[in-house]
Amino acid sequence: MAYVAVSGGKEAIEESIKLLDFYKSGTDKDIEIEAIENKLSLLVDRVMSEAGLYSKTYAALAIKQCEGSMEEAVFLLRAYRSTLTRNYYTNVVNTEEMRIVRRISAAFKDIIGGQLLGATYDYTHRLINFDDHPVASRHPSDGEELEEIIPFQRVSDELKKEGLIDSYNINDQRPHDVTVNMLEFPADRSARLQTLSRADTGFISGLAYSSLRGFGQVHPTVGELRCGYVELYVPYQSEDIYIGEILITEVECFNSVDDKDKLKLAVGYGVVFGRNETKAISMAVLDRELDNGGPYPAQNEEFVLTHGDSLEMNGFISHLKLPHYVTFQSKLDAVRKTRGAEHE
Repeated sequence: MAYVAVSGGKEAIEESIKLLDFYKSGTDKDIEIEAIENKLSLLVDRVMSEAGLYSKTYAALAIKQCEGSMEEAVFLLRAYRSTLTRNYYTNVVNTEEMRIVRRISAAFKDIIGGQLLGATYDYTHRLINFDDHPVASRHPSDGEELEEIIPFQRVSDELKKEGLIDSYNINDQRPHDVTVNMLEFPADRSARLQTLSRADTGFISGLAYSSLRGFGQVHPTVGELRCGYVELYVPYQSEDIYIGEILITEVECFNSVDDKDKLKLAVGYGVVFGRNETKAISMAVLDRELDNGGPYPAQNEEFVLTHGDSLEMNGFISHLKLPHYVTFQSKLDAVRKTRGAEHE
């Protein structure tokens, strides 16, 4: 798509960038990257998720560079991600071996291993605390001995034993990588979940909400929500090499199956980087909606997967600010000719 140059050209653009730096300066006080990384961790986690790159430090740097603009931060982090060389693929992560920091179920009061509330705003007063000065504390993994990983089986495992869960067939087929291969429709489930995990949180939350309000299937139940650290390994020759751990949020939602002959439950699945429970739950809701299909927007695979990408969505809307002199004049001329013909 070509555009006529902005009036003023290079000089005007350089002055615009200088003015942007002026707005970003604001005060002599600077914000340290470490402060953003730790004090705005939920924002950092969201940027990492939508950018598809797990790096808290770089996400914090992107947030600082663009004055806290979500879409601009995602753009910066994805642009950086595109320059990186991909040397290895990690082994498939078994989230049953997650080092749990939060684990709840809305389906059962008592679950094997117990529920762990962890850190959440679910039980706080939704009021501004003007004296909010939290005591500084170190991250559990910063120089401290980590707790032993205790495997927690999934809540859905017990239901599977009873034959009450309509589970997916898992095979050894390599997952579709949407960052390397073009997304095609119909998309397989791995491509669908990857795309949803990188989608704009607000967009997929709104679609999930539309489903809950009746523009889709019935109300799902969060069978299990767990947040914790999973270890990553890459295969090298005859052994697996540990390369670190990442924090993720994982959700399984239970739904009834739209088939009277199958008295079972179906599972919707969602997993995202960091602590982002709203997005993970929304993913799980949309996973089932897309699997079912139907007449509503949340059930239309092309609509959901194509329009939820924060980078493309915001980029295309922002392009409307660029010069469209020629195309608009064409529209204007067409209107004038039509009006002239009507008055003849």
